[in-house]
Amino acid sequence: MGNSKTDRRIIRTKRFIRDALTELMEEKGFEGVTVRDLTKKADINRGTFYLHYQDKYDLLEKSENEVIQEIQEFIKKANPNEIVSANLQEQPLPFIIALFEYIQENARFMQVMLGPKGNPGFYLKIKEVMKTNMLEKLKLIDNKISPLVPLEYLMSYVTSAHLGVIQHWLEQDMKQSPREMALTLASMTFLGPAYIAGIKRT
Repeated sequence: MGNSKTDRRIIRTKRFIRDALTELMEEKGFEGVTVRDLTKKADINRGTFYLHYQDKYDLLEKSENEVIQEIQEFIKKANPNEIVSANLQEQPLPFIIALFEYIQENARFMQVMLGPKGNPGFYLKIKEVMKTNMLEKLKLIDNKISPLVPLEYLMSYVTSAHLGVIQHWLEQDMKQSPREMALTLASMTFLGPAYIAGIKRT
């Protein structure tokens, strides 16, 4: 019981610190943030900060990695056979809805990190995680038809498009629900932009 309380306290403290980092990056950008700023904003002492992080760079890296790990877990839950057989225009895949719900729950951090005051490396990390996991899922699908374009270009196109949709959703203050966004993303991915735009019908 004691360990459980300690674990919850640590999680809460680290969340306060990450929230403080997010707010301060919104105000002054990462380079302008100091450990003193962080401890004051999070209402903790320097000793508590250094108990968890070496410096602000360590805090940034660990905060990014925690979020990326969570996103990776959502993508890993994707079942390739369900993706192929699902009627994605009417019922989006649960793991995509869950992913958008997670992004919504961590919206402020995601908005800052994917925005002009964020770390460009964060965008690249997420893109690489998405690309790697999508390639693994594609290999598990029993597809008798060869891709029409090199897979490396396809993956670059799809991951950049997905991240662009996520960024736009965040910039627009998430007016659509996670379910609506999952439907939108599925339609664009599986029907293609030309079809969705009404330019071409098959």
